[in-house]
This record gives sequence, C-alpha cells and structure tokens, in this order.
Amino acid sequence: MVSALTIRPATDHDGDAIGNLIKAVFSDYPGCVFDRHGEFPERDAIASSFAADHGHIWVVEDAQSRILGCLGVTYSPAIGKAELHKVYLDRATRGQGIAQRMLTTALNWLGQTHVDCTDIVLWTDIRFEAGHRFYEKCGFTRTGETRDLDDLSVSSEYRFAANPADIRARIRQS
Repeated sequence: MVSALTIRPATDHDGDAIGNLIKAVFSDYPGCVFDRHGEFPERDAIASSFAADHGHIWVVEDAQSRILGCLGVTYSPAIGKAELHKVYLDRATRGQGIAQRMLTTALNWLGQTHVDCTDIVLWTDIRFEAGHRFYEKCGFTRTGETRDLDDLSVSSEYRFAANPADIRARIRQS
C-alpha cells in the first residue's frame, strides 16, 4: 500500500539493504549478476559516497523498516548536469506511483541544492524495458547513445536525458 511507504534520506548503514534490493531486482532479469564487491563498492558508505559527488540518495521503506526502493542523484557543478543512479523498486511496489514520488523528491532536492541544474541524465540496462517506459513517461528521451560495461552481466546501457522542468510537468500530468 502506497500510504504505508516512506521516502527518507539514505544513511551509510543502508548499504546492505540497498544491495539486497538491487540483487532481488537483478534476479528478475536473465543474465543480470549482482557483483557486490566488483560493481557496488560504494555500498559500504552509500550516503557519503553520493554526498562526495554533490549528490544524495533516498530509500523507500515500509512500516517494518524494509527498504523497498532507492534512487540516487549526483551533480556535476562544472557542467550543471545531474545524473540519476540506483533507481530500483521492489517488484511488489511497482505501478503505485512510488517511483514518481522518489523522482519528485530528487527533483525538489536538486531545485533547492543545485538551482543551476539544466539537465538530468541516466544510463539504464537495455534489458530494463519497464524502466525505459517509466523514464519516457516522465519526460526523458533516449539519446541514441549506448555503452557496454565490463561487468559480469555483460551489460549494455541506453542513455536518457531530460530537463528538470520537463520532468516536473510530465509527472504532474500523470
């Protein structure tokens, strides 16, 4: 139930729970391997890691304090651009508006903290088709850029980009 879920800033102590969430999401996709030490070393101090990159990360938790979602954002002051990271939501909570609430939380933080932010980008695995539809619904456009990662999942990713104002407008419409 949406009302029983809370979005709060993540702490460094949330790293293992965020890792468990990502591992569960990866298990929904054939070939996605969760490589905790090789690909997610920031989990040891996840909030501090995002803060070091002029960013922030949030989690969604239920009444039992289980982490069911996360979304992080970093910011590059030199170019005025933000990047979304670690956008994951437990299968049971999808389709309830939680991802939009997380994205709105990040947009509000960016608007207060980095008022000169002109663009938001993200990279997402080509297998995460439901995520692609969500990003497009929220106003992101696939740029045509792709990249291959040197990871255990042999991942390829699409790049998406949007203007923060366009995202806000699309979220309000939905």
